[in-house]
Amino acid sequence: MSSPDKPSPRSDAASVGAPSAGEAKPTAEQVIAGLRATTEGGEDLVQLLTPEGERVQHPEFDIEVSAEDLRGLYRDMVLVRRADREANALQRQGQLGIWVPLLGQEAAQIGAGRAMRANDMAFPSYREHGVAWCCGVDPTELLGIFRGTDQGSWDPRTTNFHLYTIVIGNQCLNAAGYAMGQRFDGKVGDADGEATIVFFGDGATSQGDVHEGMVWAAVYDAPLVFYCQNNQWAISEPLERQTRVPLYQRARGYGFPGIRVDGNDVLACLAVTRWALDECRTGNGPVLIEAFTYRMDAHTTSDDPTRYRLADELEAWKLKDPIERVRVHLVREGMADQDYFDQVQTESDELAARFRDFCVDMPNPGPERIFSNVYAEESSQVAKQRDQYLAYHASFADGGDH
Repeated sequence: MSSPDKPSPRSDAASVGAPSAGEAKPTAEQVIAGLRATTEGGEDLVQLLTPEGERVQHPEFDIEVSAEDLRGLYRDMVLVRRADREANALQRQGQLGIWVPLLGQEAAQIGAGRAMRANDMAFPSYREHGVAWCCGVDPTELLGIFRGTDQGSWDPRTTNFHLYTIVIGNQCLNAAGYAMGQRFDGKVGDADGEATIVFFGDGATSQGDVHEGMVWAAVYDAPLVFYCQNNQWAISEPLERQTRVPLYQRARGYGFPGIRVDGNDVLACLAVTRWALDECRTGNGPVLIEAFTYRMDAHTTSDDPTRYRLADELEAWKLKDPIERVRVHLVREGMADQDYFDQVQTESDELAARFRDFCVDMPNPGPERIFSNVYAEESSQVAKQRDQYLAYHASFADGGDH
């Protein structure tokens, strides 16, 4: 585990000079230097499976997994990536208004999602499609948000997976309040206790809501895991524009532990998140996890990453692909044969077809949809507004279908 009292040496990126606040963007030399300084995540990085698929031990965060477990993690990542790629294509074809890719972050999300217990609660941002999968949310249930037909069609109470939060960092306040409630209700303190995990990106760490959430969680000893997926880019802003120290070290300012894990290593993410959730459920929260990963695609489908990052950087991270390292390990250790990989490929093709058909066949919501679910119980004022609007809508010659 990282030591909260250990000073952090200046990175090699500082030797070429960080871009000033007035510069439009960092120079190519600054980006390359920053990549070289942070590419391995530093000596405190928790890693159990190397990019070459070699299993390594860690003195504090080792984990025992069976061949079946590892095959399951591989399957999770392959299926989630396939759904993500299909959604990306659907947006390009005009079927979705926008899509938020997770390409490259599968291990960070599947590892964390599979570490959760049935009574743990997750608060996502808008990119946690892999965590949604682990919580039992079908990929088709994500489509309404990005097609503009609903705000989320799953039930957070039955899935323990909150609806997506579009406002950057706001979910940290929601999660802090929920976790405080778990403590106030006496659901924390032993191995059977509850815990909460909140997901956000490196760019969100510059938002006040994240810091306020950490203050409240720390003061009230809330059972909350702050899970930062550091994918190196806050849209077009590199990490060096967000912080002068590694993000996990920020936890020391709030008085709780911070750990940096290889976000492309599903085993390490599983082990560290499981430990952190157990710490929280037994009363030793909160905990900050920095999953050191990389966003292999655009921030959203409305973004063009070629305008601000180098191809060399992308190529370097391709060598650390989270799925490929698991596949190599499975083959090397004789844990899976070609029939298994073919089976997973077939399953992913079937998921993609079902996903696409569902999206294309989604009905357009009626005009009354905007008035539903405004309140838990119907409001007479909203009902009156609805009736007036629907009458006006129906007054057109085509019944409002225009």
